[in-house]
Amino acid sequence: MAIKSRNKRKIDFNSSSMSDLVFLLLIFFMLTSTLVAPNAIKLLLPSSNSKTMSKQTITVYVDENNQYYLEENPISEDFLQREIHAALNGEIEGTVVIRSDKTVAVQYIVNIIDAVNEINKETDNKHKVLLATSNKK
Repeated sequence: MAIKSRNKRKIDFNSSSMSDLVFLLLIFFMLTSTLVAPNAIKLLLPSSNSKTMSKQTITVYVDENNQYYLEENPISEDFLQREIHAALNGEIEGTVVIRSDKTVAVQYIVNIIDAVNEINKETDNKHKVLLATSNKK
């Protein structure tokens, strides 16, 4: 008389719980990615109808207090050219995006443009300067 076991081993794999987990992770990452702020420095950008997009190499911010920031690091006007040059090191045709508050005087934007032009003159490069704007409503 052969003894048969009641509990049989199943070899197949139930993947329904795995797909539920994948969908939950997908929803989680979609929600958290929308919460990440692309601009750490809050600015009211000037408005424009143009939709020019470019690959940006570095971003220079000017806030309402006329303080310069390279990426998120504050820099003084005296070291503006040196810091931009260090950030553009190795780039031949880099793009400097200026994100300025709309209340900032034009002279502060011109200071950044002059710094990039001096870098281009010294290194014989062709860096571009773009002014970031928001959409007109």
